[in-house]
Amino acid sequence: MDIQSYMVGIGRQARLAARAMARADTDAKNRALTAIAAAIRDGAERLAAANVKDVKSAKARKLDAAAIDRLTLGPDVIETMAAGVEQIAALPDPVGEVSALSYRPSGIQVGRMRVPLGVIGIIYESRPNVTADAAALCIKSGNAAILRGGSEAAYSNQAIGACVHQGLRAAALPEQAVQVLELTDRAAVGELVSLSEYVDVVVPRGGKSLIERLMRESRIPMIKHLHGVCHVYIDDRADVAKAIRIADNAKTQRCGTCNAMETLLVHRDIAPHVLPSLARIYRDKGVELRGDEAARALVPSMHPASEDDWYAEYLAPILSVRIVDGIEQAMLHIATYGSQHTDAIVTEDLARARRFLREVDSSSVMVNASTRFADGFEYGLGAEIGISTDKLHARGPVGLEGLTSLKFVVLGDGHIRG
Repeated sequence: MDIQSYMVGIGRQARLAARAMARADTDAKNRALTAIAAAIRDGAERLAAANVKDVKSAKARKLDAAAIDRLTLGPDVIETMAAGVEQIAALPDPVGEVSALSYRPSGIQVGRMRVPLGVIGIIYESRPNVTADAAALCIKSGNAAILRGGSEAAYSNQAIGACVHQGLRAAALPEQAVQVLELTDRAAVGELVSLSEYVDVVVPRGGKSLIERLMRESRIPMIKHLHGVCHVYIDDRADVAKAIRIADNAKTQRCGTCNAMETLLVHRDIAPHVLPSLARIYRDKGVELRGDEAARALVPSMHPASEDDWYAEYLAPILSVRIVDGIEQAMLHIATYGSQHTDAIVTEDLARARRFLREVDSSSVMVNASTRFADGFEYGLGAEIGISTDKLHARGPVGLEGLTSLKFVVLGDGHIRG
């Protein structure tokens, strides 16, 4: 197959479909989403069968446990996909919304209208549920999508894509509004990020190496995050039981995700009261601890942490632990080693909580809550196209509004400029 010709054809079809999607009304888009959710539920056995092929292949390729966990579509994940699509259907449609309309001294009215971005190329690895989430978000926001999933999820992605096309047909919307690439060749990614004539935005969801490659090669603007080095800081004015519960959940609820805690920072004065108890919990759950000298004095079974550990996104049952003198040192550590993804403070001191919220420069900053909440579904976005640690256009979990932009609209009645 001529990959370049194939990708240009995909791009042209997406551009044509984007025009149809931009003018589609809310009812049509919601009908499509409702039909997609029904198709996912009705096709659960087919989705599971396709996923079994992918998981079997992944195990044969000896992918690690975290990758296989992200790949697996159990019944709960399939139901969550369908429910997520329905939640997006229930959200307000941002397209066409006019805000800040006001009269100018000349008599004209000036406002801003939300409009779709156009064609969105989404490149992702491992997680086949991204196919449903991304398709639904793009449909509701009036965009067309080109989806390139990883080779490890090829069967699952095509099966989910068939459900999406079934829903689009049911609403008389173009199937080309969501195209799941049949190619898993890495060259297809290079071609996709060069289609500046047809693709408006690229959203990469994958490992650091993928993002770094696209930053070098892409000729198209991106919504991205490199990695998730997330922190929880336990202040000396924290509630001990609350701190233990949050630090446990942030690491162990699901350790293979970008919003899982990778470094625990503990105030020196409260460390003797929380760290030994946490260490026992982590030990029982199979989490390897790597600590600085002060942390290892309290928990001698810890391995020594290296400088590289503070930068690490493990995506695995490994946690680095550091004892700090206070909020100032904690925030300095986050600024030095963090990735501007998600960081949390546990404290009962309102002034310190406010300072942490104001000064920590991350896309999500939390007080007395697990970092695992940094998620589009949990934020009420229905789902997310990804989590952006960029500062322009969209930041944090990217939902419907993040897939639109604003244009100025002017209303007059024969007005001319003097």
